[in-house]
Formats: sequence, C-alpha cells, structure tokens
Amino acid sequence: QVQLVESGGGLAQAGGSLRLSCAASGRTLSNYAMGWFRQAPGKEREFVVGISRDGGGTYYADSLKDRFTISRDNARNTVYLQMNSLKPEDTAVYYCAAGRVVWASVVLTTISEYELWGQGTRVTVSS
Repeated sequence: QVQLVESGGGLAQAGGSLRLSCAASGRTLSNYAMGWFRQAPGKEREFVVGISRDGGGTYYADSLKDRFTISRDNARNTVYLQMNSLKPEDTAVYYCAAGRVVWASVVLTTISEYELWGQGTRVTVSS
C-alpha cells in the first residue's frame, strides 16, 4: 500500500535538535493516522507520539511532550518529528508508522493499531 521511509537521523549533542522526516511513496497518507516510535538497544519498541489524519489531534508520551513535536503535510505525503533539547537517553532507532482509520480526528497510541512501518532512522545523542 504505502511505503514509508524515514530520514534525518544522525549525531547530535545533548541540548541540540534534530528534525526527522517520514516520506510516503506509492499512495497518499490522507487516510492514515501516523505515529513515531523508538527502540533503544535491548529495549522494546515504545510509543513516542501520534497524530490524526487531519493533523488536528496529537498525543505524546508523557516524558516527551515538552520537547518533541509532530506535524504532517498531507499534500507532500510527509510526517515530521521535531526533537528539541535532546538527551542521551533519546538515543534509539526511530520508526515511522501508519494506521488506516475512518475518522479524521482519531489518534492511535499502541503498536497493534499500526499496520505500516518504515525501516527506521538512527538517532545518537552524545553528552
């Protein structure tokens, strides 16, 4: 259906910023709620943030809502994750995910609700 490709990961210093992108090819993202997850070495994949189809609804993991911001541009088939005030514990592979939903305002917050995944982009934050 939709192929997701993440980009923008790399090295950052503590306190710095990175902007991740998730670009879709093949189909439009307009029918999908989108989300970002991350997975550190030896840890399970965890929820970061989700955004509704129309961009009007968002939900952040409790520890990240003050530093991370999700946005989407359906016309460009792209979703973004702006990460500010980065900490070493943010080091992980970040994955973009899409879940087909009927309602434009719904936000998906669990792994099981997403059906499409990108390959991930690695973020490393040094102290």
